[in-house]
Amino acid sequence: MRKHYWLRLAILKLVITFLISCNTKDKIENKKPNILFVMSDDHTWQAIGAYKSILSDLNPSPNIDALAKEGMVFDNCYVTNAICTPSRASIMTGQYNQVNKIYDLHCRLPVKKQYLAKEMNNLGYQTAVVGKWHLHEPPEEFNYYSVLHGQGNYFDPILYEKNETDSATRIHYRKKQTLPGKKYKGHSSDVITNKTLEWLKNHRNKDKPFFLMHHFKAPHDDFENAPRYNSYLEDVKIPEPKSLYKRGTGSEATRGINDSLIHYIGTSVSKRHHRRNQGKTLGVDQSLKGNAYTSASYQLYLKKYLRCVKGVDDNLKRIVDYLKEEGLYDNTIIVYTGDQGFFLGEQDYIDKRWIYDPSMRMPFIVRYPKKIKPGSRSDAMINNTYFAPTLIELAGGKVPEYMQGKSFKTILETGLEPEEFPQHTYYRYWMHMHHHEVPAHFGIRTKEYKLIFFYGRPYKSYPKEKEIENGHTPVAWELYDLKKDPDEMVNQYKNPEYAPVVKSLKNKLKEVRKEIREDDTQYEEIQKVIEEYWDK
Repeated sequence: MRKHYWLRLAILKLVITFLISCNTKDKIENKKPNILFVMSDDHTWQAIGAYKSILSDLNPSPNIDALAKEGMVFDNCYVTNAICTPSRASIMTGQYNQVNKIYDLHCRLPVKKQYLAKEMNNLGYQTAVVGKWHLHEPPEEFNYYSVLHGQGNYFDPILYEKNETDSATRIHYRKKQTLPGKKYKGHSSDVITNKTLEWLKNHRNKDKPFFLMHHFKAPHDDFENAPRYNSYLEDVKIPEPKSLYKRGTGSEATRGINDSLIHYIGTSVSKRHHRRNQGKTLGVDQSLKGNAYTSASYQLYLKKYLRCVKGVDDNLKRIVDYLKEEGLYDNTIIVYTGDQGFFLGEQDYIDKRWIYDPSMRMPFIVRYPKKIKPGSRSDAMINNTYFAPTLIELAGGKVPEYMQGKSFKTILETGLEPEEFPQHTYYRYWMHMHHHEVPAHFGIRTKEYKLIFFYGRPYKSYPKEKEIENGHTPVAWELYDLKKDPDEMVNQYKNPEYAPVVKSLKNKLKEVRKEIREDDTQYEEIQKVIEEYWDK
């Protein structure tokens, strides 16, 4: 009898253990995924191996490429305004800039509009942001933050946190500043990663999923790499884009009447731009002339840029290694992107701002083995207003009505583009002739064509406009056939063969502007130009 008692007790223990293990396994399997959103500043698609550009053979991003092999690469991801603050605002709000009111680098995103963090909090996520923020109001909607002031410094950056009581000094544009926060020794890419790892190890609530935005400062211009990369690519000749020595036909809007503004519009690699060219900025021998100067400038430009990229890529590996060690890797959705594209010498341009693809096109890579097929690619057209809706749906939420972007969760999970998915994306650049002297413009891109309207007028006053009479630049349209001319070298707007395409795209452009609530009637001068030149 006693023997049967112990036998029954042993069986009961086995059953209970089995049920507990099943329940625990069920909890693990049904647990919401963590989300790691990694964004680098100005890291363009051309400088990521997975995008197979002329730089891919240099193997500039092996760790980012490893994510791409294990996840999905988007080949048609675009920014809606290619400068830091407006792009980041669209990512945080899921809205276009005339709706979220973040038009340029000086606008501030209030706490009440930090929607992505707010929605993630409501979904039960622990939220954090580390690194570059650049939206001017503290990210108070996050549970934790440790962020740079503005652009931040490449070396010994100051990071400030919620309820910060310390202060530190820095030199910013040759002026000494005292700011809230702590100064951390080292290169910003290393420091920002150190802070992310510190949060993951010491501040993460292990009973909740996390939503972590990790934002590198690099490779933003005025490139400064960590010293350990000084010899990287030192003896390598960087491949040159075929358009480095020859700009596209453009229009009077981008060249001036009879090329009268080619030394003023669009900062350059060569000596073309009167004020800011990359060779002058980086200290290239000014006695060099013509293509010799351009080539020397390009080589130094790319090496400094790619050394910053190397630091980003190596630091990404540190985070991935930690996730693997802690058993978090496969239950973490990992996104890698840049805040816009960036010109790497194409058409003799530097920086971003333009609607042209080197600037407008963004990298976007997602890894999540539970839902996304490894090694997959999509040519669906997405833009940065789509990021927040997609992340919210991946977290198990519903896209709020105030967001304008579309979720592409089903594309991630199936690899298929729904029939009703948008076949176009909109772009608007507002900072007329400021910093890098790019005229104000808007336009629409499809998979086959791009139509651009350069209206050449400021929506508010900028100091550098005085270099151009009245602060105005010529008004013109440009059209590019992206299938035949992916480098956007030949403006087909006045070609009669493309008249039906122009008409169709203008109708679509008008329709899209209305749909996203972009209305220039409050800017009387801009509206007048739109009305006068729409059919010209």
